[in-house]
Amino acid sequence: MKKVTKAVIPAAGFGTRFLPQTKAMPKEMLPIVDKPVIQYVVEEAVESGIKDIVIVTGSSKRAIEDHFDMPNADLINNLIQGGKEKLLEEVKRIAEMANFIYVRQKGLYGNGTPVLSAESVIGKESFAVLWGDEFISSNPPRLQQMMKVYEKYGGVVISGVRIESKDRLSRYGIADLEPVEDRVFKIKEIIEKPLPEEAPSNLATHGAYILPPEIFPALRDLKPSKGGEIWLVDAINVLRKQGIPIYACEIENGVYYDTGNKLEYLKTVVEFALKHKDLNGDFREYLKTLDLK
Repeated sequence: MKKVTKAVIPAAGFGTRFLPQTKAMPKEMLPIVDKPVIQYVVEEAVESGIKDIVIVTGSSKRAIEDHFDMPNADLINNLIQGGKEKLLEEVKRIAEMANFIYVRQKGLYGNGTPVLSAESVIGKESFAVLWGDEFISSNPPRLQQMMKVYEKYGGVVISGVRIESKDRLSRYGIADLEPVEDRVFKIKEIIEKPLPEEAPSNLATHGAYILPPEIFPALRDLKPSKGGEIWLVDAINVLRKQGIPIYACEIENGVYYDTGNKLEYLKTVVEFALKHKDLNGDFREYLKTLDLK
């Protein structure tokens, strides 16, 4: 099985849940302490062996390109004159992590459209997809765990996260499952955002995908469905009907951070601040002073 070396990161959404903050700044660039959300996504991909990062963007997304570009001369000089060589090395490292390719999204609204927009860059290879406004922290990295499943079984591999609260099942694509081995399941069907009483399990197949190139004709032939949108899950179900096996990899030691949601975003910032080597002590002491009655 040829190794997966390319990842697509859709980042073309409007970020309406964070307006007015996201009127001019991409939601993917919201900071988690001192790094934007999308950098966590890229770092996971790179740690898993990805060489080419294809970021699918829309209008008002230039900040993403600038972030992963080499620092300009003014910033370099400022950091050198200020004796901040470690910071300079860090911003250079960001640009050198991978080969970054940018594609503009075209087509109908929906989470399948940015994937189809990357077809000319991906070609006939299998590839990964990770959303740009959320991430999973795990050891080993989520995508690395998924690659091991892909290299053993092929087909489509989707990351799986258990949803313990029944009333949250309607936020995700929920899988009807058949066990294969520990933490690996064959997916019989994915139901997108089901009512809690109609959910076939509590495993959300969500957040990261390894897809074969057959996904592109499946996406092209789709008719808009729920909400008049083109859904990636609908194309995956087409592949399943064509006989391509679909697997869920339940992520081990994984914590899901839904940073596209205001409350969950704030929780993420606090949690990461408490783990930050330069902030954790002072920030922890500050939180203890708050009157939370």
